[in-house]
This record gives sequence, C-alpha cells and structure tokens, in this order.
Amino acid sequence: MCGIAGSVNFKLSCQQVNKYLLHRGPDEQNGFSADNVDFYHLRLSILDISGGKQPMHLANRYTIIFNGEIYNHNEVRTQLHIKGNTSSDTETLLLLYQQYGAGMLNYLDGMFVFTIYDRVEKTIFIARDRAGKKPLYIYRDGEKIVFASELNCLRGLLPLEINQDNIYHYLRFGSFYKQLTPYKNVQELGAGTYAVINCSTLDYKETKWWDISKFYKLQHKDKLEQSLEKTDAFLHQGIKRRVESSDLEVGSFLSGGIDSGLVTAIASQYNNNLKTFTVSFEGEYDEAPLAKLVADKYHTHHTQISISFNHLQQDVEQILCNYGEPFFDSSAIPSYYVSKEARKHLTVILNGDGADELFGGYRRYVPFARYDFFKSNALIKNTAAAAKKFLPPSGNKKSTYNYLYRLAALASKNNLHIYLSAGVDIMEDFENNIIHPPAGYLKQMQHDFNAIADTNLSGLKKIMQLDFDTNLFSDLLVKMDIANMANSLEGRSPFLSKELLEYTPGMNDRFKIKGGTTKYLLRQLAKNTCLSNSLINPKEDLRYL
Repeated sequence: MCGIAGSVNFKLSCQQVNKYLLHRGPDEQNGFSADNVDFYHLRLSILDISGGKQPMHLANRYTIIFNGEIYNHNEVRTQLHIKGNTSSDTETLLLLYQQYGAGMLNYLDGMFVFTIYDRVEKTIFIARDRAGKKPLYIYRDGEKIVFASELNCLRGLLPLEINQDNIYHYLRFGSFYKQLTPYKNVQELGAGTYAVINCSTLDYKETKWWDISKFYKLQHKDKLEQSLEKTDAFLHQGIKRRVESSDLEVGSFLSGGIDSGLVTAIASQYNNNLKTFTVSFEGEYDEAPLAKLVADKYHTHHTQISISFNHLQQDVEQILCNYGEPFFDSSAIPSYYVSKEARKHLTVILNGDGADELFGGYRRYVPFARYDFFKSNALIKNTAAAAKKFLPPSGNKKSTYNYLYRLAALASKNNLHIYLSAGVDIMEDFENNIIHPPAGYLKQMQHDFNAIADTNLSGLKKIMQLDFDTNLFSDLLVKMDIANMANSLEGRSPFLSKELLEYTPGMNDRFKIKGGTTKYLLRQLAKNTCLSNSLINPKEDLRYL
C-alpha cells in the first residue's frame, strides 16, 4: 500500500509530493526520471519488505510504480510458469506486463493502481482494479500530464481551477460522479480501466478492461445449495489470500453484523492469533456485545475501542480536508477515528466493504426485488405522486413512515430521478433550490443510467449494478481509502475478490432478497458458520430507502 505520483513534460517537486502523500508511504520514498517522464513512489512496506523497493525496473526497459496489493500473485506465477528474483508482487506485475501486456489484468485478484513506463515505446501504461479501491487522479491540459494518488497532491503541484459545473453535479448527487472532480482538466481514472499515454505526443486513450454489467447479464442456474457452496469457497479463498499475502500481521474489523462476522470467522482459520477490533461511540447503538460473541467463539485477541467525539471541533477540518474535495458522507468522521485507533495496533486490517452492494444489504433493495420501478408505468407514478402530496416529510429516517414516504417519492418520479430518490438523501425534494444549474449537467449520469435501466435485467439487479458503479465507487471506497491511508493503515476487502465480483452478480435474486430479508444467502452462510442468531437476524430498523 503506497502513494504514487508521476508526470510527462512536467518536473515533479519531491518536496511537494512528500508534503501531501507521506502518510500513504512513510517507510520509503524514491523517484525516477527518464526522457520527459518523472515517477515518484512513497512506500508503506507490507510485502517483501527487503525486495519490494520502488520504482522497480525490468530489462532496462520497463519501470513501475505501484499502489496496492496483488493477493494471488504467487498463484499466477505458478500458473503461468513465471520466475522472478524477488517475492514481490510488484515484480510479478512487471513480468506479467512484459509477457502479456494489458491482458495481464484478467489474472489479477487485488486492489491496485500501477503505472509502467516503457523506455523503448515511450509510453506509460496505467491500470486500476475492478472495483476502483485504489485511486488515481490525472491532470491533462494538452502540454503536460500529471497524476497522483490524491487530489491534494495535484493541487499542491499545480494551480488548479474550480469546475463549477461539477460542483452543481455534486450538490444533486451528493458526490462527484465516477471520473468527475471539482477541478478543471482533472479526472479520476475509472474503475476497471486502463490508460495508455504516448509520451511523445501526449495522446491519451482509456479502455474499460472490466465491467460488472457483463456479469449481471450472466444468469446462473445454480440452486441455493450450489450458490452457498461456491460463495463459501470464494470467500474462503479471498480471505486466505488477504491474510497470507502480507509480511506484517493482518487483523479484522469486527462489528455486530454478519459481513465482518463471516470475515472474522474465516480469517481465524488462517491466523490462530487473529486480532479483532470493535468500536463503540458515545451516544450511539453499541455493537460491542454482539462483536464479543464472535470474538469469544473464535478465540481472537479482541480489543474494544471506545471512540469519543470530544475533539471533533479541533479535528473536523483536518478530517474533511484529507479528501481534497467536498465530501458529504458523515460516516467519514467515525471511519477516520476507527482507522486512527486500529493503526496503533497493526498496519493491515480486513473489512466487509462491498458485501451490501453485491449481496443485497440495503433496505431500499426490498421494493425493487418485487417491482422494477425503472419501468415506465403512468398509473403507479400518478398514484404515488397524488399520495405524496398529502404526506408530510418524515423527521425520523429510521421510521417505517419514512420508508413508505421515500417509496412514494421515488415511485412518483421518472428516469434517473427514481434512482437518485432511492439512494441520495442530501438534496432530495430540494433539488429545485439549486440555483441556476447548467442545462444537461446530469447528461453523463443519465446516459449511464439509461444503459442499465433499458436492459432486461430485474429491478433488483438494475439498482444493485447502479449502486456498485456509483455509490460504492464514488462514495464508500473513497471514504475508506482516505480514512485508512490518512492513518497509514491498509484496508483489505475480501468481498471484492475477483471470484466473488464475477460470480455474485448473476446469482438468483431470491438468494439476495427473500421477502423482506436482506442478504439472504449470506445469512444462510452465517448459519452454516454457526454465528450467533442475534448476529444473523438482528432486530433491524427500517433504514431510509
């Protein structure tokens, strides 16, 4: 896990890069310059601490800087009969690229952004992982290209200008959609995307190398037992890789939910001295007793961390400024504090990111499992609109009334606004108060929405795919990457393993939402794992749609 920066036709300031990215790589910092290319790497040493120094070179031709982890790199070396001089996954990437080019990406299970400079072809190859766990922001103005792991670094290197149109977009959507940023000439490299830069001409071309939509179109015939067996095997495989591919100790976040409970139960099979961490917040629902049930059952070395917001007034500016852009998700604050406390005990930790989006964990999915609200139906729309006129807004997001109110609100709308109503809570019902938004400012999002809404997929699959592509990428993974890395903590997400990402989308809808039960298959898997029933079937509040 590291920080990276690079440029073409622009001299990097190592001092400035260190100023803004040192928290991502406090262990070692090194640079590389050749022709009109600069690379800079800041290392948080996790794997092959002695042999994984970067930038790394191969055959006097290729140079790589890499942020992330490739959990199956030893398996790939064995499978493809590739031999190297170190045990580093960075060297594995170089050897794979030398032999397979962009085709290498399909073999990888990991979280990554890496860039490879080819001194013969004078090109830079940049690739990002399937879900987009590891970030990269790229500035292009026709004269130079500069990229970095965080927006703050680009802002420290360049005189960036605000993109007002994207600010309007943020106000409506609640985050910056996919590749958009608050700055002119700056875009984020998309999830499952690679780019090739011609360093002589500055030509830049992006290619989508992985897209979850392909796997939503694959309808599995597997029965429940088969799906349980495969999910169990893939989850074991993903967790085993993420525990064993580290030269440092790997722990696990443990909440009162089934996602972290499953991860902890399985991880304890591969680490007899697993450390687990549960947090409790003053004045909030305390999950610590449920978490302790799991910790006791699997004999983990458990730590309960009590988080206080007493210093929030002094900390809030620093926490929010870490993002380098406006960020609306209030859980960014507890995520930061949790990561800060966990880092006092270890450097690598497992989490449950992605389980809700892949297995159906949100209450708003329940009505979509019964009816496709994205289909045009004048009767339902008009009925819902009439009902909403007489319903006052709810003051309690977790109430049954609010659930029904939000359901009526989304059913009364059209097209993209149905999805925004279902998932965005920042400006819903007040979007007309945004002052003079530019015409068509949601055009890109509307286009992407139509590509999913107009398919023959079920309503549940449509909203889950939309959430994976937007909510997970633009909000949740950003939140956890910044919260973790601001504290030099590496977070690993077994639910986002290659095999689960490619199997789960085509699973039968009833295995995700059954009646009013969310994450049905994971709950069955938790029963098989003998987790406590109070963990599997908690008294669930009706969260807002």
